Amino acid sequence: MKKDKNDIEEKIKKLHHQTNTYLTEIKRIIAEREVPVKNSLICYFTYSMNISHDPEQESLCLGSFHILNTGNQSITNPYIYLKIPIESFFSFSGKYVYENAKKSSKVTDGWERINEKKNREEYWLKPLGNKTIEPNEKISFSNFQINWSPKESYSGSIIGFTYSDQMKDGVAVINPININGTIRKKGDEGE
Repeated sequence: MKKDKNDIEEKIKKLHHQTNTYLTEIKRIIAEREVPVKNSLICYFTYSMNISHDPEQESLCLGSFHILNTGNQSITNPYIYLKIPIESFFSFSGKYVYENAKKSSKVTDGWERINEKKNREEYWLKPLGNKTIEPNEKISFSNFQINWSPKESYSGSIIGFTYSDQMKDGVAVINPININGTIRKKGDEGE
């Protein structure tokens, strides 16, 4: 009985040693394997709308702009570009600060506008405190608002791009926000 127990213990030790040898070899092969550098990201909007067809009420789009690093390398110094149609009925607002804002108003997960305050068509924003986006990580410019009053027919697209040290030409948002509507005035229907 004792001999059987010793044989089993010896076989277990041999299997354990063999398993460790295999694991060491697998780790060595993985470490030596060259993984190609892949810089890749996806940027997209999520949003919801409250549209009024009453010319006396305001319509609203509440949205967020997301950047997801789908590559295997860090994305450094990201910033975004949002474009609102020029000479439109649309008004943009969001949670961002300007460079010269008080330190107390700059939150670490906030965003800073880096272009002119007077420009109502283009919004260039960079994250505060987030200099890198790690692989499989996502950052978001959350809860911006687009307002408009439908006093007459309207149409416009909100587009976005993400730029970084690795993506100098920019990556376009995969789903621009397209907003349009036709307002019928009394008498247009033969009344």
